Amino acid sequence: MLEREPHMKRVLIANRGEISVRISRTLRELELESVAVYTAEDRTALHTRYADRAIELRSPLGYLDAEELIRVARMAGCDALHPGYGFLSENAEFAAACLTAGICFVGPPASAIAVMGSKQRARARMAASGVPLIPGGDARTLFEASQTAQRVGYPVLVKATDGGGGKGMRLVRDEAELESALERTRSEAKSAFGSDAVYIEKAIENARHVEIQVLGDQHGKLVSLFERDCSIQRRHQKVIEETPCPVLSSETLSQMAEVSLRGAAAIGYFSAGTFEFLLAPDGSFYFLEMNTRLQVEHPITELVTGLDLVKEMLSIAEGKPLSFEQVTRRGAAIEVRLYAEDPTTGFLPSPGRVSLLRPACGPGVRDDSGIFEGARVSPNYDPLLSKLSVWAEDRGRALARMRRALGEYAIGGIRTNLTLLSRILQHPDFVAGNYDIAFLNRHLAELSAQPKLDAETCWLLSAAAAVAARIGDDAESAARTSERREAALSPWLLAQRSSLKW
Repeated sequence: MLEREPHMKRVLIANRGEISVRISRTLRELELESVAVYTAEDRTALHTRYADRAIELRSPLGYLDAEELIRVARMAGCDALHPGYGFLSENAEFAAACLTAGICFVGPPASAIAVMGSKQRARARMAASGVPLIPGGDARTLFEASQTAQRVGYPVLVKATDGGGGKGMRLVRDEAELESALERTRSEAKSAFGSDAVYIEKAIENARHVEIQVLGDQHGKLVSLFERDCSIQRRHQKVIEETPCPVLSSETLSQMAEVSLRGAAAIGYFSAGTFEFLLAPDGSFYFLEMNTRLQVEHPITELVTGLDLVKEMLSIAEGKPLSFEQVTRRGAAIEVRLYAEDPTTGFLPSPGRVSLLRPACGPGVRDDSGIFEGARVSPNYDPLLSKLSVWAEDRGRALARMRRALGEYAIGGIRTNLTLLSRILQHPDFVAGNYDIAFLNRHLAELSAQPKLDAETCWLLSAAAAVAARIGDDAESAARTSERREAALSPWLLAQRSSLKW
């Protein structure tokens, strides 16, 4: 039995999918009761099965209704609430409302969330703390935006002041593009974040996206848990992350960690948080933003440090000091994000029923999943299905392990980016660690192209279609045809084609 002081007894998980499942697992290990929430369409979702109890949210706002979540937490007798990531996890008013209702918010103080939730306020506070910033400035009017862009020099990024998650951002290469970019960014920002305020940053060419994980308790102790390289991105959304960063020197890592801890201390931060930076080719780095929550890619930090970040967050929320004095990093870890989207059609979402699921497993493999065979993937939420992570003694072995794991992973009934992930892991530039945030855009055509099918595979697809036609063109037979096509095109089957007997 794990020892802990009697304080928290029951925790509401104000989220869904794989992160809700992941939090439930730690709560069970700590012998804390877990309460999941779900909307009508999530009634049979995996996260409802892992919790000790699941309660339906009746509000049309679902996971975004702060009042409903607090009402459910109080009704269920929860003394704490973990927000996961996304939804209300970085909403300062929600964090404050939890405390007002007598519910412990498992995260940072509301004041820190408020400061770092606005990019402009965050930049001002970090600049005052000596954290290096990307050159930029205000863009309240077209004239002001033009003046700022000319001062810092094109290309620039127009960014939503209250943005996040890759939304509300436009690259502008010259003056002629500025007005249109301002209008489009403001419109997207208003829709996504409720505010059309934007600002301008200098675009750093050929940069890498490197972040520092920090963790602090309520007694003033802050530690850095090393870095993660998150440069493999599509439309500013992370696809693959790894630690250590293949090109980061120990000296630069120390500098990044030092300024991150300085920035966290300046806002009285505690709990888990992440400082994100752009790393330029010359080794200089610039603050992007701070995520005042648990990161999607936290599993790879856990793999190389041996820590459970959710457990640490719960302990910190109870007011306990950090459970360790010093952390060392061992080996290398890589995470890939499996999405329900089709790279061959411009990454269109692929909702539907998961007709086949064979997750990867074996030594050094971790699958943080929110699905099961027979689950229905909703078109109304983020298309993330699973996070597949591996650990090994060094980067070369970790790459080999991830390639093996991706080769084992099989999923049918919906389209995914599984083949794209496999191709990225085999690309010479990625293998060499020679990539930046524009890598996927540069190589997207070759990485997302339809596979060239041999005569045998074409025959299999034709035969499957013929069988379906004989059975009848109803919905069920159409689904079976889709499943046969998915199976015939799976990366594992294509890779094994020459060794199979038909």
